[in-house]
Amino acid sequence: MGDPPHRLTLQEARRIAVTAQMLGAERPTGLLPLVERLTFLQLDPTAAVAPSADLVAWSRLGAAYDPEDRRTALERDRILFEHNALVRPMSDLPLYLADMTTPRGGRGHGWVDRNDRFRRDVLDLLGARGPLMSRDIPDTHVEPWPSSGWTNNRNVTQMLELLAMRGEVAISGRQGRQRRWDLAERVYPSGTPVVPREEALAVRNERRLRALGIARAKRPAMPMEPVDVGDAGEPAVVEGVAGTWRVDPEALDRPFAGRTALLSPFDRLIHDPSRTADLFAFEYVLEMYKPAAKRRWGYFALPILHHDRLVGKLDATAERKAGVLRVNAVHEDVRFTRAITKGVDGEIAALASWLGLTVER
Repeated sequence: MGDPPHRLTLQEARRIAVTAQMLGAERPTGLLPLVERLTFLQLDPTAAVAPSADLVAWSRLGAAYDPEDRRTALERDRILFEHNALVRPMSDLPLYLADMTTPRGGRGHGWVDRNDRFRRDVLDLLGARGPLMSRDIPDTHVEPWPSSGWTNNRNVTQMLELLAMRGEVAISGRQGRQRRWDLAERVYPSGTPVVPREEALAVRNERRLRALGIARAKRPAMPMEPVDVGDAGEPAVVEGVAGTWRVDPEALDRPFAGRTALLSPFDRLIHDPSRTADLFAFEYVLEMYKPAAKRRWGYFALPILHHDRLVGKLDATAERKAGVLRVNAVHEDVRFTRAITKGVDGEIAALASWLGLTVER
């Protein structure tokens, strides 16, 4: 028989989750240690306040974070890499190479094989002239990419993305929002070892649990990055919450000191709605795809964390031409105390200062 599960109160579980995500009072020392702990930053083009990757970094690092740091780490220092719209530590590359180099089925793989001449044209051009943006690469497809959606006939972009998934090309950097592509061998360090796939999956589960603190062993598949952790960690039950969890044993005795933080809508603390409801009793939906009249909290509302509770949402917009961070509303999920109000106002002022804007309510 295995060891009995750890028995956690709801508050203990929340504090484990918050501290694991580096949202406690003790801030990380820099961008690389932050990304190593979180395992990735998600890239998203929406910037109603700021790009999500930068919001996630700022919410942990504060004013010390400069978005240029991310670009430098990716393009000059090569201590981070971008793959599948996620920025990861270059030290984690060995955990993903097996996925890239193991042939897989699916229509994408078959489409690349049927367009092998097109594939070789792309690789030859990047070898001779890279890095290049997709618009600089001729479309020499034999068979067009089959889609009725936004990817319809976007043959060069699809080829590049599929070759990146196969580890043949990589994102060398960006020009504005446009990706610059190059041969993977010129972006990734030479001689990088390939961790066997099953071993890599186990290590990734362990690192994901360390980043989350507490998670379910199994969950439905999620886009881009899983939210479950398999057999990593140790079993736990949370008071008042059905089912079993996996907990990072190193997090069990970690002291907690909280603060107030404004989170990106894509923040991993709230990314899994089921986990967020179970641990925080917090309801959140990103409403930017809803008609304005049907939004409850705003186009790009920022969840508000106060110590170990998610207490509300901030509806704000960065109006850069006007030089203001416009606060449309602060939605209170719980009645704000003076301490919560002071903390939220302080974070709004800090966010505006970091953006180089003034607050306008």
